[in-house]
Amino acid sequence: MKIPFKYTFRSFTAKKLTTVITIAGISLVVFVFAAVLMMAYGVQKTLVATGSIDNIKITRKAANGEISSIIDPETQNVIRTLPDIAKQPDGTQLISNEPVVVINISKGSGELSNVTVRGIGTSGMQIRPQVKIIEGRMFNFGLRELIAGEALHKRFPDAQVGSKVKLAGDYWSVVGVFTSNGSGFDSELWGDAIQLLTAFHRGNTCSSITLKLANTNNLSEFKKAFDTDRRLQQFEYDTETQYYEKQSEFLSTFIKVLGIFITIIFSFGAIIGAMITMYSAVANRTVEIGTLRSLGFSRRSILSSFLIESLSIALIGGATGLLLASFLQFFTISTMNFTSFSELAFSFALSPSIIVTSLIFAIIMGILGGFLPSVRAARMNIVTALRAG
Repeated sequence: MKIPFKYTFRSFTAKKLTTVITIAGISLVVFVFAAVLMMAYGVQKTLVATGSIDNIKITRKAANGEISSIIDPETQNVIRTLPDIAKQPDGTQLISNEPVVVINISKGSGELSNVTVRGIGTSGMQIRPQVKIIEGRMFNFGLRELIAGEALHKRFPDAQVGSKVKLAGDYWSVVGVFTSNGSGFDSELWGDAIQLLTAFHRGNTCSSITLKLANTNNLSEFKKAFDTDRRLQQFEYDTETQYYEKQSEFLSTFIKVLGIFITIIFSFGAIIGAMITMYSAVANRTVEIGTLRSLGFSRRSILSSFLIESLSIALIGGATGLLLASFLQFFTISTMNFTSFSELAFSFALSPSIIVTSLIFAIIMGILGGFLPSVRAARMNIVTALRAG
């Protein structure tokens, strides 16, 4: 005979206080677990959104990021000879040689933070149509002026229109604010590439080259020309989307590993709480268990009943924790991007896979916390259980 679900869910409310405490513990663990996954996914989503599928980014091989990459003038000229580079109506190639540096600016209250400064060429904005000026104006090429990403503008007093930023011993004026729809560019300062190179005494070198393809269907021709040119053997290319996706891997993996390690430690407490709740339920319903066994209900049915009860507690706790974690999507935080050693602003992001993974994690805690008490209830002797009453 099988125990009806009605009995299982009625028994669920027998010990309200311990049940509520267990649900709270599981919800807290699932909240932390989901928050970690949302943080890692938010970083990945932000950096991947930085790129465009029809843009190619070229850097030196083995460079961890743009700040450690150097492309000499001769190589820059070779790259301009590659096929299928898009052009403006006047015949100018849509290609931007970009120096990238990291500087310290104040976040207020004397606190300093690393910020990426990117120099762009005259085609820098054309190859990134998602970038729009939302306050002030575009900087003038040939002048020491900057535009600040929206995320920087919100958090840094020195990233306001009219502010001055010190670069290489000189002060540059912030004349505008731009948005790139929440991508990594929103955490950068942009200025004239030539002026930036002059300020940091870098000659005509650059950190990376970004170019737009005339036709993405001809990407194979571009790859063939690049790969067969011996002068480019020390350099590598990716679509801009692939490049930033790779850049996100280390940081997102680091966040996941560290966060999940901490969550697993917390989960032991939640599992112990579930065990206490279920052992308490078994102890308080000893006579009931004996009666059920005497009426012909099998050990397997009793085990299943208590295990379902434990899983129900875990699922309610998991759903509660996940609901609370979903509100994190309204918050933007910042962290150190280890590939550029500068600050990166991003938002928590929730995905279907995070929802499923978090609920599975809650179920695992429910199984681990409820299995031993369920086995004890199922193995209880009928006579001993009835005498306990």
